[in-house]
Amino acid sequence: MDVSGASVADQDGLTAAIKASARELLVKLGAGGLSLDGVARAGGFAVAEVSAVFPERDDLLTALIIDAYNESAAAMERADLAAREAGASSGARFLAVTRALREWSFANTGEFTLIYGSPVPGYHAPQDTVPAAARTPAVMAGIVRSALEAGELTPPRRPLPGPSLLLPEAVQLFGGAPGAPFADVIERGIVLWSNLIGLLVFQVFSRTHDSVRDEPAFFDFAIAVAAESIGLDVPLGDHND
Repeated sequence: MDVSGASVADQDGLTAAIKASARELLVKLGAGGLSLDGVARAGGFAVAEVSAVFPERDDLLTALIIDAYNESAAAMERADLAAREAGASSGARFLAVTRALREWSFANTGEFTLIYGSPVPGYHAPQDTVPAAARTPAVMAGIVRSALEAGELTPPRRPLPGPSLLLPEAVQLFGGAPGAPFADVIERGIVLWSNLIGLLVFQVFSRTHDSVRDEPAFFDFAIAVAAESIGLDVPLGDHND
């Protein structure tokens, strides 16, 4: 099939179909096993069709990575909007968005592994992936910022020693550096973000199933404990599987 003269709708449909085939292979083979030939065979395409849309395997990987970041962040953004419309506290909003990310992660294990698992040998993510990757921490930063402005954060018992370890991009994402006693809240937020991703890796890859009897409830508990590090009170006792 020569896609050079195809309509935009046809090209969009072909692109979506190729990505869908690639996502199925992600689950079976992992990102390291992905190839244009394999995607073509699995999806019933000619290799030329695939390479016309994605000239190299890395082009396809980049598209899948951007989609995964955008789709997971969109799930969090929807959850946050619903929580805000319901008048939820910042802590309840935080729980809602992390639950949404957990739900997406279990529903899309191949994509989750692609963005949060082991690096793909020989692949280096281009700058194109950065805006999509920033959406997840941006959701979290927005909630923490709201909590700070609403007086919902408890000051830390032991402020981190200076000087600041932050890059300008992190400060910009948060909307500016806060003053004392919350001058280190961005650093603490990055720790919280790291804890969230590590917790998801443990749960998606079944590292907690032999330690706790109720993994969704344990997820909520772990989020509440981790959020204490930035002085955010996450409510518990309202777990929904």
